[in-house]
Amino acid sequence: MIHRLTLSDVLAEHARSRPRVTAVVDGEARLTYPELDERVTRLADALAARGVTAGDRVLWLGRNGHPVLELLLASSRLGAIFCPANWRQSTDELSFVVDDLTPKVVVWERSEAAAPLSDDGWILAGDGYEAFLSSGSPAARREGAGDDTLPVLALYTAAFDGRPNAALLSSAALVAHSTALLVVRQMEDGFTFLNNGPLFHVGTMMFCLATLQIGGTNVFTPAFEAEEVCRLIDAEKVTQAFLFGQMIDAVTEANRDGKYDLTSLRFVSHSAEWDAMTTVDDSPWCRSKMGGYGQTEVGGMLTFLGLAPGAAGFAGRPSPLVQVRLLSSDGSEVPSGEVGEICARGKSLFSGYFNRPELNAEKTRGGWHHTGDLGRREPDGTITFIGPRLRMIKSGNENIYPAEVERALKTHPAIADAAVIGVPDDRWHQAVKAVVVLKGEATAEDVVEHVRARLASYKKPRHVDFVEAIPKKGFTPDYDALDDAHGGGGYPGS
Repeated sequence: MIHRLTLSDVLAEHARSRPRVTAVVDGEARLTYPELDERVTRLADALAARGVTAGDRVLWLGRNGHPVLELLLASSRLGAIFCPANWRQSTDELSFVVDDLTPKVVVWERSEAAAPLSDDGWILAGDGYEAFLSSGSPAARREGAGDDTLPVLALYTAAFDGRPNAALLSSAALVAHSTALLVVRQMEDGFTFLNNGPLFHVGTMMFCLATLQIGGTNVFTPAFEAEEVCRLIDAEKVTQAFLFGQMIDAVTEANRDGKYDLTSLRFVSHSAEWDAMTTVDDSPWCRSKMGGYGQTEVGGMLTFLGLAPGAAGFAGRPSPLVQVRLLSSDGSEVPSGEVGEICARGKSLFSGYFNRPELNAEKTRGGWHHTGDLGRREPDGTITFIGPRLRMIKSGNENIYPAEVERALKTHPAIADAAVIGVPDDRWHQAVKAVVVLKGEATAEDVVEHVRARLASYKKPRHVDFVEAIPKKGFTPDYDALDDAHGGGGYPGS
């Protein structure tokens, strides 16, 4: 017990050691660490009254907001598992998550996709959530479930086989990852993070939790909107936000008149206009352009370019809390300069996927987590990321797995067979192209709308080619042949 440190324990310590620090800003809500701690205490008691115990799941169906952090911390106190679902998904996709995760409690926001599937355990966000939280007792003190190796966070990821899987991360893994990240990012007292990226994405969640770990301030906004991001940076003196290329350009354009003071934002150099508005940061994280290699299953980042200035490998060096090996298909380590699968073990790695025993056995064979990605060890010991072993399309900042889109395509009554490739796109880097064999009547527009109705809009094909047959390698599509014939290319790592 004396060696434990759950997320709930982190909060309880900050409530004592940082009594005047603002922990959360969300619209009109402003909570100090003691106030956040009291709300989490009430929430944990209310969840317990609904029957939530160790190992049970709590699901959030909604956009960003401080309830996400509160539900995660309350779950930590009960030994339960919290999952923020991708609110951009279709009704069918969200139904799959509910059926797969079988949550004891669901907190949901009204939207086109989200609607209560049951009267039992479903709580409407907003006033309904506040009433539910207030029903708990502030005296029902729980210091945490005790075992920091218990899974506490579930994030759906990696739809390689046509369905997503919930990666489970423990408090110990999340604390370890946060510690490594805050060192590389050089977070200091007063660090303030703007949660404008989706909290169902590890890229936002890892900074939210690192900010909690250092006792900083988490500012929440429902989703990215350029001018609102500018306003919040100015008003809350934000240090870091979830921003990349196109988002940075949108913020720059929204503040072209200099209406907002963005100099508190210590960020990556991007353009002359952006650099003049912000403060170019000299931390290893920002100096390296936020470089490295990561995935949900490793808590966020497995390697950091910031730990390897001037490195030959553009993924950098591993976090000091993990080991990385490049392994061949037989499990042996490949020599430097040769390509192998990136495999890892260490403090920040996940605990496996929820309810996927066969997949877990495959992914952890030989005592290593097999990432499914290829890399190369360079002569200086750093790592270069080559690309996924199974093909992945990168459109904007979203990962799209062909198997998932192909599965949706094949449910169309007029489609006999289908394959999906990525084609270069000037705006999004890659766009989805569907290569389709028909057995009935359908137009390209029909095909696109069919996928749009079943998957998140960003996964739909932007292009459709009709063919007589899909070339195959055994039972799977011959993607190389499809790329050659239909203009594929631009894949991550290529």
